[in-house]
Amino acid sequence: MNIKDVAKLAGVSNSAVSRYFNNRSLSEEKREAIRKAVEETGYRPSPQAQTLRTGKTHIVGVIMPRVNSTPVGNMIKGMLSVLNQNGYQLLLADTQNDPVKELEYLSVFSEKQVDGIILIGTIFSANHRKILRKMELPLVIVGQQMNGIRCIYFDDYRSVCATTRLLIEKGCKRIGFLSALHADMAAGRERYRGFCDTLKTYGMVECQRCYEVADFSIESGYEKARVLWKKHGPLDGIVCATDATATGAMQYLKEAGIHVPGEVLVTGHGDTELSQVTTPTLTTVHYEYQESGIRAANILLEQLNGGDGTVEEMMLGYRVVERGSTGK
Repeated sequence: MNIKDVAKLAGVSNSAVSRYFNNRSLSEEKREAIRKAVEETGYRPSPQAQTLRTGKTHIVGVIMPRVNSTPVGNMIKGMLSVLNQNGYQLLLADTQNDPVKELEYLSVFSEKQVDGIILIGTIFSANHRKILRKMELPLVIVGQQMNGIRCIYFDDYRSVCATTRLLIEKGCKRIGFLSALHADMAAGRERYRGFCDTLKTYGMVECQRCYEVADFSIESGYEKARVLWKKHGPLDGIVCATDATATGAMQYLKEAGIHVPGEVLVTGHGDTELSQVTTPTLTTVHYEYQESGIRAANILLEQLNGGDGTVEEMMLGYRVVERGSTGK
């Protein structure tokens, strides 16, 4: 069975069948006739032959920091909903939070192994910026902002302003912060900057030094909360850069006999599944992660379909989800 056989059975031209499999414009009548012929015969075009003929793989490479992450999973779900409908498959590369691995995958993908790249960004070194700005393949960054490159990112600064302000308005006088690495511009630097600026607005500058840097794990949140309390406690509020960090912090406070929210209010970031199963449930920031994946895929598709190459930066909003850890 080949494309000519399918065309004959459907009563259309060979080029119409080719257009069908390449998801190009076609009348509904011809599309339906080809669909029935394909269903009847079970024909599938050879990916290798298509690649040789068109120079396209119909594969999009997605570089992500870790596969076991609710935000990343929702981003991927959004990308799949768009790209699968347009005839593309995803090739996922898990860097396990290793920036060097990101560079390796960028190099591999740039050698025409894929048609385009979506990078779920973490820490961008000078080498990252150099490689990304020279990238010839269509590229979209999700979760970080980089001038001159298409990117979808979140309002990390104002979202932490909002959670810090929430604690202050609930009467907290001494607030600590569990930060992500400041080399991570979004989750680290911007969220810490939002914390500090809000404290300044409310005349609480002395609390800016009450912070520790944790990674994205519950274990790190637990340990850094212990260090934070030892150095700067007692506190009546803790703002955390991630839900995992906040979960670890609440575990430490519980074991130390410190009641949440009775003695300390705690906020997280990300509205992951963890935030709904902690005791008490966790006040956090909700981002539209799936929507970010959808928008990134659409921007990439525009490039793949010969768009004008206009650089686009898009910042998505947030909302604070108040739960038990702040006394609701």
